[in-house]
Amino acid sequence: MDISHIEHLGIAVKSIEAHLPYYENVLGLKCYNIEVVADQKVKTAFFKVGQTKIELLEPTSEDSTIAKFIEKKGEGVHHIAFAVPDVAEALAEVEAKGVQLIDKAPRGGAEGLNIAFLHPKSTGSVLTELCMPGSN
Repeated sequence: MDISHIEHLGIAVKSIEAHLPYYENVLGLKCYNIEVVADQKVKTAFFKVGQTKIELLEPTSEDSTIAKFIEKKGEGVHHIAFAVPDVAEALAEVEAKGVQLIDKAPRGGAEGLNIAFLHPKSTGSVLTELCMPGSN
């Protein structure tokens, strides 16, 4: 697989607004984008650190995967996302190597990315996202 860089680290939080002062006032980062991804029932906030981003993930519904994650494990690191040139090709490659997939095909994500997740049961308990710029 051709990974170019860590695209972002996803961090599950109960409230983006409650965490903004830490990232902006303490770390000196600037939140450059907040958006709701309705089909994933999540609100996201992004910060750039060099080429890598930090994505805060706030659930917008009690039945969202982020709400369930926070309920089970608390706030904290949710996933790591790797940039690849072709998500569909990368999915086929890792599946052929025995990795269990959450997404069988790429889907739309925040910031217009095409994304897909690998199951943590196959990735050393780390939820792994593969992503690339979308065509929109």
